[in-house]
Amino acid sequence: MLMPRNRAGARPRALPRRAAQAFASALLAAATVTALSHSAAAADTLGSAAAGKGRYFGTAVAASHLGESAYAATLDREFSAVTPENEMKWDATEPTRNTFSFGAADQIVSHAQSKGMKIRGHTLVWHSQLPSWVSGLSATDLRTAMNNHITQVMQHYKGKIYAWDVVNEAYQDGSSGARRSSPFQDKLGNGFIEEAFRTARTADPDAKLCYNDYNTDGVNAKSNAVYNMVKDFKSRGVPIDCVGFQSHFNSASPVPSDYQANLQRFADLGVDVQITELDIEGSGSAQATSYSNVVKACLAVTRCTGMTVWGITDKYSWRSSGTPLLFDSNYAPKPAYDAVLAALGGSSSGGGDDGGGGDNGGGTGATCTVSFTKTADWNDGYNGQVTVKAGSAPITGWTTTVTFPAGQKVSTLWNGSASWDGSGTVMTVRPTYNGNLAAGASTSFGFTVQKNGNSAVPTVGTCTAS
Repeated sequence: MLMPRNRAGARPRALPRRAAQAFASALLAAATVTALSHSAAAADTLGSAAAGKGRYFGTAVAASHLGESAYAATLDREFSAVTPENEMKWDATEPTRNTFSFGAADQIVSHAQSKGMKIRGHTLVWHSQLPSWVSGLSATDLRTAMNNHITQVMQHYKGKIYAWDVVNEAYQDGSSGARRSSPFQDKLGNGFIEEAFRTARTADPDAKLCYNDYNTDGVNAKSNAVYNMVKDFKSRGVPIDCVGFQSHFNSASPVPSDYQANLQRFADLGVDVQITELDIEGSGSAQATSYSNVVKACLAVTRCTGMTVWGITDKYSWRSSGTPLLFDSNYAPKPAYDAVLAALGGSSSGGGDDGGGGDNGGGTGATCTVSFTKTADWNDGYNGQVTVKAGSAPITGWTTTVTFPAGQKVSTLWNGSASWDGSGTVMTVRPTYNGNLAAGASTSFGFTVQKNGNSAVPTVGTCTAS
């Protein structure tokens, strides 16, 4: 079912703000920073829970909101990836020909890097948000300008961007499966998408290259057209690594029943699939169930590598009247948040023993052992997992240390609560909900590390049980 919509990710219009509203917002931000913990010290977050499943959980970010304390705090606590909402689009990065402007996008990239977050680049070639000079070019000039734009933007961020939406929304809605009219399609023809991907591969060989579109979430004429394009590209060696499914849903256009099957058929072509602009209008249990179904579908597809919601808080959503996001206008987590966290295997209650008790009946024989495994590795980081196993008697808590090589920085921790020594290299970990273990039973905690030039593995200390 096709959904009537504004442009996905289109630049939101700024609303006039009264002085009283600004003052009230400032008071609200200050008041909500404390509430933002949402038991985070004792519970998983979206990013950490997703990392435990081998995925990222990201959000669209606007540079203009990073100065708002509640916005930045929620971003930093909950998410492991970012997509610039508008700051990397053509009108923002090359407003006049060959004059590039990266300030706002650089702000987002720097913030994300400082927090160890993945960054998705959005977007290089799109019919919308083009500066006026582009559409007036001849075919020859347009080809030159397109390839130059891709090259200059990608090389500016080379080594920093995990995946790029190289081409965005190139197909029409409806039953035709035809290409959308655009300066690129009309003047360069069907080959412009292939050319864009080949140019992108040359510009940054290490970034994943994605095609991104909306209303392709189920099997329909539009998704079939994209599927056939990807199949053709893979058969001919055209460089494409991933397909993005925007996933904008509401009551008139709900999560399709064949959503998971559609993701899987693309993955079977040999590309990663990513949920790139997720938002679901509604509220309460209905919205929560829909969000949960989307997450479960991604987790069921091995090559679904991550999910991105299109914004942090309802108040800044391009569909704000439909309250489509996981946090309300006061940054309070909604039932949809709890449903997503549960689907990812996390816990919003943070219940259970914190492992901090003293003798509390531990008795003799309360022992545990620990072992370390690197579960994922990439150029600038890795995921590690520490398994804690009880000895011949049950335990009610455990503590262990992890010492990291010089320069490495932990950006995310899940299934554990951490404290650090003065040097910032020794992390002491205690359980959150997973302190009680039967004799011989095991649990684990994990973390994402920025290497910062040091690829050595950490050292796990002894395990102390109670």
